[in-house]
Amino acid sequence: MPQTTSAAGRKARQATTASFIGTAVEWYDFYIYGTATALVFGKLFFPTASPTAGTLAAFATFWVGFLARPLGGLIFGHIGDRVGRKNVLVTTLVLMGSATTLIGLLPTYATIGAAAPVLLVLLRAVQGIAVGGEWGGAVLMATENAEHKRRGFAGMWVQQGSPAGSVLATLVFIAVGNLSDDAFMTWGWRVPFLLSALLVIIGLVIRLKVTESTDFEKARQQEEGAPKIPVVELFRTSRVLVLLGVGASAMGISSAYFTNTFVLSWATSDLGVHRQTMLDILLILAVLQFLWQPLAALLAQRVGTVRVMAGALIANIVVAVPMFLLIATRDSTLIGVGLALGVLTGCSYYALLAGFLSQAFPVKVRYTGVSLAYQLCSTIIGGSTPFVAQWLLTRGAGHWPVVGYYITLLLLTTVCVLALARYRSGPRDDAPGTEARERESLPTVA
Repeated sequence: MPQTTSAAGRKARQATTASFIGTAVEWYDFYIYGTATALVFGKLFFPTASPTAGTLAAFATFWVGFLARPLGGLIFGHIGDRVGRKNVLVTTLVLMGSATTLIGLLPTYATIGAAAPVLLVLLRAVQGIAVGGEWGGAVLMATENAEHKRRGFAGMWVQQGSPAGSVLATLVFIAVGNLSDDAFMTWGWRVPFLLSALLVIIGLVIRLKVTESTDFEKARQQEEGAPKIPVVELFRTSRVLVLLGVGASAMGISSAYFTNTFVLSWATSDLGVHRQTMLDILLILAVLQFLWQPLAALLAQRVGTVRVMAGALIANIVVAVPMFLLIATRDSTLIGVGLALGVLTGCSYYALLAGFLSQAFPVKVRYTGVSLAYQLCSTIIGGSTPFVAQWLLTRGAGHWPVVGYYITLLLLTTVCVLALARYRSGPRDDAPGTEARERESLPTVA
């Protein structure tokens, strides 16, 4: 039976809340790994390497999580398109929380030798598989239950999980960062990982109450049903959308790891900024992002999603050089101002990315399409960001090669956002009529 307006609205709110909270927990897990990578993993798991080589090795383990994300996208995208979104999201949350908690219990190199970094890499891979299936499902659960005109805003709340997770991660690291260096390196860094178990329980309680998404239920009732192998159907009908989705996601994934991982490492090592000072700055930036993203979504409802996304990306290009110059001053206030320039421009685009991508793919392969595009970008571009930036920095030419790399990613993202907006605006194979085309389009596209 058709849902009443109040019932549909209640279902949409529950789905959005569950997607936001679950995603915040998952991103908390992912961010604490990035923070620990910048601060401790090189010393504890690769102590026989030089400081520079140890940092690069730690960033390489960080990248492993991104290498595993497309696998998670394929596995859980297949299940999500065939069986449904809800059960996948429960599974990914448990998987992520288990891996994160085990990292907090992991012996270091000093205790078990080479087995320590091997186990770290394996658990990081499990994290990657979990988040590879999580993001796309959370986006779809929120947007597919929302009214048409509010799907972009619903997608924004999934994106709010990133700064919310960052705030949680940074707060916990600030708390343990007040310990002495010996205590922090011995047991303090483990606390954020062990707290993940509690957060996962909270997320599960909320997610288990949510019913299946409205769009998926409608698609399942159609005679043709879901494709037997969604990824095959995806590349048969929508491979250009996948490629453009990869490019359109580039800066959305990379920007956080420029800030929370590479800049944190650069500032606390080469620039000599105190660890606690940088964590305080990152906390303020995460709060700023959380407050700013809803404003960007509201603006997009008035002037158009693509206009806001493209304008924000162009503004980010303009502020890129000043941002790095301010960071290089070593002054904590100026570092905060520089990073705020990048965050305000970058998150205006990031807030809209989830809704933008979710409406680019047909319903029957949407979970696989969204997940694969986003997670392939994570592997190829996002996860390598701290490693590539650190490698460019160590080549002896200062921070200017890193600036060039940053701007290149912004240009790639801008071009692909505009191309994807144009490409997806045409009629679809599975939507020959006007009504179907409207159902598949994003209402706020310029």
